[in-house]
Amino acid sequence: MSARIAVILAGGVGTRVGLDIPKQLIKVAGHTILEHTLATFDAHPLVDEVIVMMARGHLDAVRTIVRDGGYAKVTQILEGAGTRNGTTERALEAIPKNGPADDAMVLFHDAVRPLVSPRIITDCFEALDAYDAVDVAIPSADTIIEVDENNVIRNIPARANLRRGQTPQAFRAGVLRRAYVAASADPGFVATDDCTVVLRYAPEVPIWVVAGEERNMKVTDPIDVYLADKLFQLTTNNLPPSRSEEEYRAAFAGRTVVVFGGSYGIGADIAAFARDHGADVFSFSRSTTNTHVERRVDLRAAIATVLAATDHIDFVVNSAAVLPRGPLVETSEETVYAATEINYLAPVMIAQEFHEHLRRSSGSLLNFTSSSYTRGRGGYSLYSSAKAAVVNLTQALADEWSTDGIRVNCINPERTGTPMRTKAFGDEPAGSLLESVEVARRSIDVLLSDHTGLIVDIRRDDPLEPDA
Repeated sequence: MSARIAVILAGGVGTRVGLDIPKQLIKVAGHTILEHTLATFDAHPLVDEVIVMMARGHLDAVRTIVRDGGYAKVTQILEGAGTRNGTTERALEAIPKNGPADDAMVLFHDAVRPLVSPRIITDCFEALDAYDAVDVAIPSADTIIEVDENNVIRNIPARANLRRGQTPQAFRAGVLRRAYVAASADPGFVATDDCTVVLRYAPEVPIWVVAGEERNMKVTDPIDVYLADKLFQLTTNNLPPSRSEEEYRAAFAGRTVVVFGGSYGIGADIAAFARDHGADVFSFSRSTTNTHVERRVDLRAAIATVLAATDHIDFVVNSAAVLPRGPLVETSEETVYAATEINYLAPVMIAQEFHEHLRRSSGSLLNFTSSSYTRGRGGYSLYSSAKAAVVNLTQALADEWSTDGIRVNCINPERTGTPMRTKAFGDEPAGSLLESVEVARRSIDVLLSDHTGLIVDIRRDDPLEPDA
């Protein structure tokens, strides 16, 4: 059976993104772009091995990523060349010829397309059973124009026949080698991708087109980093799966969970679930323990209470919040300070006070935001602006604490039926709100996961089954 090899092309330097590191090392949704891409290929059942072609001077970063991520299928980490074509040729040199047939299946994928789906990878390998060259593309929704050297339109091709190219591009190794040998004899050889090389220098080889996906985007410009981050948030398949009852009990056995805002709503449901599955749970709130999360002295008292009963803290959940409503100009100074302190300063101080304890346990911190964080809402500006700040705090802490082994994530639930919401908005139509226990269950999946830096959207249409 032919070897199936994935080559990750990570040779770009990302000058258009405006950073001093290659764009494939930028963090998106808690991990570098390269990690997201590697994880997809490493987990794919049809991929036998992975070769990473990395920009000069950054191979050690890739070695660290591969080692820490346990990407067992990565067999080689090599320095890329100065051009895309040169990098492909170096990769081909690293792939041995398996006899005269030289028929290894090789997929070349841009590292900065981190949202490639397993379906695309499968389709590429399966297409290589019938074709020696395969591209991935999507229809063009825009009209494409061709201009001359004077920037005047020369031609407007029929859109029905146009596609926007993506990656992977897949080949039988021998076919691509033969095309590059022919290209090397052409003094005017220029190409930006490998299918172009086959099309021009092995024209007898048909190139099959696999259907791509809009989400299989390439991170090239600064706005792409933001878009990719949002796409990861909105993709249920990238969220931690639910567990069986036995798995939850195993995950919580001997663990200590601290919950702020645990007297009702989502916080209470998280505390109850963790307690029911064997965790030692300590719940704090204004109404039950007279704990004010915005007061550092109260946080330290909570820590002392926990450590009087156990010697470790594994998970910290902060669901405490207030939702004042009304025009900002009519809001009292007391309300402004109280809302800001509880909704934003409290998460800051919780992070400061619990950092060392979570570092010792390689633990997890879970914050909560609101769907209003993406766009400030009239009538509760203090709440939505503070929740936007919590999102940024979560992402920043995930970066700062990654070397400490602490995971930091944030839950963004759609409108949820909680006493706080009922107090602010009154009774709402049945079926229009998420159940608090549903949000708590998904939040626990994130709390227990290995992910960090995620802003997890929970919506009414998200499945809760183990294969979610």
